[in-house]
Amino acid sequence: MIRYLTAGESHGPGLTLILEGCPAGLVIDFDQINYELSRRQKGYGRGGRMRIEQDKVVPQSGIRHGKTLGSPISFLINNRDWKNWQEIMHPVDEMPETLTGQKAKLAYENTRPRPGHADLSGAIKFHHKDLRNVLERASARETAAKVALGAIAKQFLGQFGIEFASHVVRIGSVELAECDLALAEIRELSEESEVRCVDSATEEKMVAVIREAIVKKDSLGGVYEILVDGLPVGLGGYSQTDVRLDGKLAAVMMSIPSVKGVEIGMGFETAYRFGSEVHDEIYYDKDGPKNKGRFYRKTNNAGGLEGGMTNGERLVIRAANKPISTLYQPLDTVDMLSKEPAEAIVERTDNCVTPAHCVIGEAVVALALFDVFLDKFGHDNMDDIRAAWQRHLDFEI
Repeated sequence: MIRYLTAGESHGPGLTLILEGCPAGLVIDFDQINYELSRRQKGYGRGGRMRIEQDKVVPQSGIRHGKTLGSPISFLINNRDWKNWQEIMHPVDEMPETLTGQKAKLAYENTRPRPGHADLSGAIKFHHKDLRNVLERASARETAAKVALGAIAKQFLGQFGIEFASHVVRIGSVELAECDLALAEIRELSEESEVRCVDSATEEKMVAVIREAIVKKDSLGGVYEILVDGLPVGLGGYSQTDVRLDGKLAAVMMSIPSVKGVEIGMGFETAYRFGSEVHDEIYYDKDGPKNKGRFYRKTNNAGGLEGGMTNGERLVIRAANKPISTLYQPLDTVDMLSKEPAEAIVERTDNCVTPAHCVIGEAVVALALFDVFLDKFGHDNMDDIRAAWQRHLDFEI
């Protein structure tokens, strides 16, 4: 139902975002979009780029007087750092040969690919001899665009009582013991934490292990959890691969740079348990909400999805992101032109991005849910969608 595209390089003039398929009549809160962008920039272990940029969207199309028109929505996010990179990254003008110092190093010494990065594979794929032609677009800077698009999806879903939260459950060797909190409490506690951890004692240990990585000029990954409440039963499908919601969610999460694993609900743990310990038994409450009966489960090992569809319980997704592949103490590599041993190039980087991944994860999950919601309830205008949603809620077997 929806399509979205992003364009732009990390140190280019800015990012371009296009969202097609958003229904007409949705009120857009631009302050909320910009707030989501600011959330992405926070977190202990982020690098110097976060102090340079102050990401804000510049609306271009598809919205009039604060409401969507049903036509494609487009935004710009300008890169403040562009002023320092115009000579190196200009779309038209040739790069001057008079660059000196750090600028010359950034401009000309891009032949030593980083292990774990897109550098070498991208250069071979596109026949580039300058790795900057790869690393600028492969950069996670593009995730700012996804966060802005996801903010629109979250505003739409919020109209139907769907709420999001996220938190970090592991950084390096430090792991949160458990989290059995209401969604609002998770959201509040994680927003107050510089590593988005809901437990203050665990937060201190996470900060300490990131600080250790900084001292060692190293990087750390982690595991984070995305939670969604209020989803109606039946989003997604089971009849084909491309309609299964679990497949869509896994795809968008794995598309985030540095994510190497995704699980839903109990996830990998289900492989070690008996079926009787895994599957969520079904019950019926005759005196459910608004004096209507409802089916429910006392446990949620499935993480809110069964058979590729939402089942009415909380959606629970975890993702593991590897350590950033740029190290200030660079790893061994090979110069792709001379073929001689070398040290990998060093770009300005972060030491840990797991807290920021929470915000990016919320965004891409929201976009996937936005899509299946429109597939279920229509996509032209908010009035028709709301009526179809209400009919679905009123249906009783």
